[in-house]
Amino acid sequence: MDVQPDKQNIDQVFSNTVYYIDFYQRQYKWDKDPVNRLLEDIFYRFNEEDERYKNVQLPPDQIVTKYSWYYLNTYVTNKDKDTGRLYVVDGQQRLTTLTLILICLRHMAKEYESALYDWISQKISGTQGYKRTFWMNHEHDLPTIQALFDGVEEIPEGDGITGKNMRTNYELISKRLQKELTDKNRFERFVFFYLQRLVIIQLNVEQTDVPMVFEVINDRGVRLKPYEILKGKLLGQIDKESLNAFNLNELWEKQVNAINAYSSEYTDEVDNFFIAFLRSKFSNTVSDSRKFDKGYHRSIFSNTDLKLDHNPVEVKNFLLNDFIYYSNLYLRLLNLSRNENERFRELFYNWLTQRDSQLRLILAACTSNDPLEDEKIKVVSYEIDRMVTLLQLQRCYGGGNRFNELSYIIGEKIRNKDVETIRQAFNDVLIDELREKLGVPDLLEPFSYAYFKDTGIDLDKRFKRYLFARVEQFIADNTSMNMRHNIYNLVANTGPVNGFHIEHIIAENEENRRLFNDDLEYFNSQRNRLGGLLLLKGRDNESSNNETYNLKLESYANTLYWNESLRLDSYKSKLDFQQMIDKYHLSFQPYSQFGPKELEERQRLLFCIIKIIWQGMTE
Repeated sequence: MDVQPDKQNIDQVFSNTVYYIDFYQRQYKWDKDPVNRLLEDIFYRFNEEDERYKNVQLPPDQIVTKYSWYYLNTYVTNKDKDTGRLYVVDGQQRLTTLTLILICLRHMAKEYESALYDWISQKISGTQGYKRTFWMNHEHDLPTIQALFDGVEEIPEGDGITGKNMRTNYELISKRLQKELTDKNRFERFVFFYLQRLVIIQLNVEQTDVPMVFEVINDRGVRLKPYEILKGKLLGQIDKESLNAFNLNELWEKQVNAINAYSSEYTDEVDNFFIAFLRSKFSNTVSDSRKFDKGYHRSIFSNTDLKLDHNPVEVKNFLLNDFIYYSNLYLRLLNLSRNENERFRELFYNWLTQRDSQLRLILAACTSNDPLEDEKIKVVSYEIDRMVTLLQLQRCYGGGNRFNELSYIIGEKIRNKDVETIRQAFNDVLIDELREKLGVPDLLEPFSYAYFKDTGIDLDKRFKRYLFARVEQFIADNTSMNMRHNIYNLVANTGPVNGFHIEHIIAENEENRRLFNDDLEYFNSQRNRLGGLLLLKGRDNESSNNETYNLKLESYANTLYWNESLRLDSYKSKLDFQQMIDKYHLSFQPYSQFGPKELEERQRLLFCIIKIIWQGMTE
């Protein structure tokens, strides 16, 4: 590797060289913290030297020669052999900030009527024919830097974050310089110090793996994200002519920015996309998936199927095909999962119940430009919902870690497969898991009342709310009634006022215990069954508390349809409700008391509704 170091002061860095921002580089992302650190470093050394020589009576240009030099760090460049352009591989954050400082100094020189005005101006830009060229050539944000240079009031920011950060950081820098440089003599001493005593090392990388250098050397202020490093290592393999001809940098930025719009405070969503994509196509076990954790930007190049290492042809094909298709699919899934859609309800349900594996499994099922994309989205999201629900309801759900293991088994079976194969793979894995957990080797059916009848309150809290929310939606859908509370609120809201909580129909009181022969153990086990539970809003739940059953019935009025089905008035003149009962042969009925018999009937009714919701299941 041929790396040529060159020690330069700022006067030499910005003399007659135009620095182009390479595709490896992110936009100008420095915010106030790294800018303030840089200013603190510079003024700490300047003030220290200025104090030392404050009594020396020499002109600014002579006294500054006595100041010690100060090392600012390194920047890396690469000269394109075809165009002759010098690209900044690493360090543009710092170089851009140094340019903003120079622009501030230029305006201050004009205010002080300093003879250094022209010298400072030459460190910011030069002219080629009729055209002014800024040494830091942010081609897409020239209007912003030009406006800052001209000192106009209205500063355009462009479409990206570079222009915005330039304007914001310029204002921050200007305030600091105005505070520090309070007279003309001190100002001019600082200018000589800034241009002649601040030193930065240029590393010019000639014939080497530039993306590797980009990965190793990060700006001190803001560490690169995995996807930013990946961008450099991918686009760095492609010649500039192809990058421009296919708009690959613009393509990358468009997809990344769209996905990152879904980012949380702590993670960049695009990193989640790459991890999910790589795992979906190349991981068959949890252990196998770990190579595509946060270090995926390294592991991707060792994958023999992708062939992206030192292979510009395959990189270009990947970007123009798989990257576009799967990133667009991922975007679509993010949007559908966060906004309930009639055709893809289960996507929303799985997001609501925090089943993140659906994104990876749908990516696994779909081939590039898959004509069956809609069908595969529907079947995978439905089967995940069905599988988790049936495992939970038969108390065979081994927790998130076990389901994660199962999801990789499924992922291998459904990778790039047709819809029927996908459906069968889920069912096979579900049956195998039930056989093992229930200890029934010849089990054939995925849902049986024998393994559901005692299921109750010990289920996951969110899942219990989800289950009753789905029952509520089933009733609303089949009786032409609107949901009184949307499914998101039923599942996600848990506050004391507007949240929904699990309510026991059979309260803790003597009257109810007598219905169970005063057998306390039997009483507690029975009242906790799902048939003895329902959802109530916070205040309603609080008010019903340990009331007798008759008083509870009163509090169930105008709550949820499932709750109201206990009341006699829910059956009067309700034709749609009766049609639903007849259609599905459901044993809905009102109860004037609620003991062991009624509880058993309610549990069986719930079982029948669950079978209908998660279709294709038989007892």
